[in-house]
Amino acid sequence: MNTITFDTLELVAELRQKGFTEEQSEVIIKVIKKAQLELATKHDIDDLRRDIKDLGKDLTIRLGGITFLSFGLFSGLLAYIVK
Repeated sequence: MNTITFDTLELVAELRQKGFTEEQSEVIIKVIKKAQLELATKHDIDDLRRDIKDLGKDLTIRLGGITFLSFGLFSGLLAYIVK
């Protein structure tokens, strides 16, 4: 996953102006950076959609093959029984 770029020094300076201590400001920055590790970008979501679509195609092909084989086996078994 990707992260969103932001100016951490500017954010610390702004937090300090609002009355946060330097230690509090640094903790806030660390929490934001850690939270970014779990963010998904539009590109990540598009990749996931493409993967799901590909899996759907693969499952359709496999299901078609299984259906074809099942029909063949059933037809052969029926022909054997009818003899």
